[in-house]
Amino acid sequence: MKRTNTRQLVFCALSAALIAVFAQVQVPLPGLVPISLATFAVMMAGLLLGWKYGLLAVAVYVLLGAVGVPVFAGLKGGLGALSGPTGGYIIGYLPYAALAGLPNQKLQDSFWGRCGLLALGTLACYLLGTAWFVHATGRTAAESMALCVLPFLPGDAAKMLLASFLAPRLRKTIKNS
Repeated sequence: MKRTNTRQLVFCALSAALIAVFAQVQVPLPGLVPISLATFAVMMAGLLLGWKYGLLAVAVYVLLGAVGVPVFAGLKGGLGALSGPTGGYIIGYLPYAALAGLPNQKLQDSFWGRCGLLALGTLACYLLGTAWFVHATGRTAAESMALCVLPFLPGDAAKMLLASFLAPRLRKTIKNS
């Protein structure tokens, strides 16, 4: 049992590191929120590690950023980054990973089931992030949706499809290592 726990914790640490690296792969957009691959890494953490360890990996990432390690997009870190306009999306990664890793075997074994879990995670992240964006910037909900949700839907859909395709293949590799 100890080997499994140690192994899982190593995968959590690796996932947190991958989220930090993928957060730096970004495409700036007009407005305040860049397109980033961090959400793809969060999806994979949830799908590969399950809800508990996926959530732990994201929590490590968020805590590292909160104490000032520059792991957020644009090599930002600190409480200022979390309390800024995009901080709600970073906090939204927590339920995102947990929902992606829900222990429903029927959903996890189905491509469209995994897509559905990722869609729920995306919705949770958008809700938290956009609510915080409205609060932090004073913009209306409609303006915030136009800036922070609509431009990201096509890319997030593509990330969901790719993660749903890759997860079972990578899960086999992880189990065999």
